[in-house]
Amino acid sequence: MTTKTRIIFGIVLLILFITTSNVMANTHYGARGALSDSDLTLDEMLTYAIQDEYLARSEYKAIIEKYGEIRPFSNIIRAEQTHIDYLLPLFPKYNFAVPEDTSEDHIAVPVDFKTALELGVQAEIDNIAMYERFLTHDLPDDVRIIFERLKKASQNHLVAFKNRLSRY
Repeated sequence: MTTKTRIIFGIVLLILFITTSNVMANTHYGARGALSDSDLTLDEMLTYAIQDEYLARSEYKAIIEKYGEIRPFSNIIRAEQTHIDYLLPLFPKYNFAVPEDTSEDHIAVPVDFKTALELGVQAEIDNIAMYERFLTHDLPDDVRIIFERLKKASQNHLVAFKNRLSRY
């Protein structure tokens, strides 16, 4: 193996390690955490929900910083803050601590704008699946209303991402 081949091989391994680490970090955070958790409590559902909204806001912010104020990210990032604002009052109401926003530890900026759109599609699919799962539980009425509202918003976001992606 030549030195150049070894260097390329090393770089590929490093990229795989970073990518795998990022995916593993997300498995117990946000929607992916919720979807892999077999026994959900109300506290956990609220925590996963706000983590996923934090994550979307941070990912979309990083994408905007890299690619500019481009739709649908420029529109949807404002909605993500609104989603967080819907969830925040539920934590003290049910005597739960508001989780710290560590979402920046769980993001990776896509290499191109098309991949960013694909990430947006998958993020919204995961988010919808999370809320659908939560809605199968016995929930307080106010929590159910918020989860239904957030699910509907994510369905709208999914359409926006798919529409933009279809232009590629």
